[in-house]
Amino acid sequence: MKSAPLIWGLAGILLYGGVARAQSLAEIARKEEERRKATKSPGKVYTNDDLRRYPGLPPASQPAPPPDAPGAADPATGAKAPVAAPAEPKEEKDEAYWRKLISDAKALLARTTAHHEAMQTRINSLTADFYARDDPAQRAVVWTDRTKALEELGRLAQDIDNQKKAITQIEDDARKAGVPPGWLR
Repeated sequence: MKSAPLIWGLAGILLYGGVARAQSLAEIARKEEERRKATKSPGKVYTNDDLRRYPGLPPASQPAPPPDAPGAADPATGAKAPVAAPAEPKEEKDEAYWRKLISDAKALLARTTAHHEAMQTRINSLTADFYARDDPAQRAVVWTDRTKALEELGRLAQDIDNQKKAITQIEDDARKAGVPPGWLR
């Protein structure tokens, strides 16, 4: 007998909760619509032209040297021709030089790290997609994409290691040159 008022009370709370939630959803939808109308532009859209402005990006791949270039292998013997070191122009290594050198290296590392994280997210998504599919043909396509993404992830991890080593080398060179530590921050 005592449970009947309890049941009616719970039913009333559930009904009232549903009404209150519907009202708050409508209010939220109204606020979101007002916010979207107030926004003038969707934000900055980056294109390939924007990315070309930054010269610090490494080339996608190194082309093979022409057969007559120094360092190219002789087709008859297979031996490589000696490579002469290019003459470096002497430039003044002042504060601006060291700051630019270290900031470019750190920016490249940051971009590569962000790309590495994005690739890991893609791999996680492809893995979940693979297990969510029933069709073997679709699973094969997803698995191929995942394998390619894993290879790219490995390459990016190697690039990150190389870039960290390059930053360490810049810091060592600066220390040997007597550069104040503040120039490398």
